[in-house]
Amino acid sequence: MKILRIGIAPYEEMKKRTMAIARGDLKPGNNEPKLWFTSIESLARVLSDKNRTLLNLIIEQQPKSIAELEVLSGRAKSNLSRTLKNMERFGLVELLKGEGGTICPRVPYEQIQLALPFGRHQQARSVALR
Repeated sequence: MKILRIGIAPYEEMKKRTMAIARGDLKPGNNEPKLWFTSIESLARVLSDKNRTLLNLIIEQQPKSIAELEVLSGRAKSNLSRTLKNMERFGLVELLKGEGGTICPRVPYEQIQLALPFGRHQQARSVALR
């Protein structure tokens, strides 16, 4: 099962983490988040109920084009295209070239896990990144 792990951290912490990885000071483990958001609110905008329903629809129905997904979802093409492009930016959806120049949406993950440390666990992670 392919799992996408998501983390929540302030921008400055994400920046420090990225720089530590680039310098070779930090090697992310296999179970660490691959996708980061600065807040629960920003995550919620991308993974709203409506968007999670869309992801499930893509997984279950495997539409061959955005036009087919438009019919299946009942969403307007302009709204659907904008939503899919945004989710593609985060790696939640892949938009593949299909037959006849169509764009075929695909969800590369079967599960999403959220890493949200609290209390001393959050502070320990921050100290390790400095």
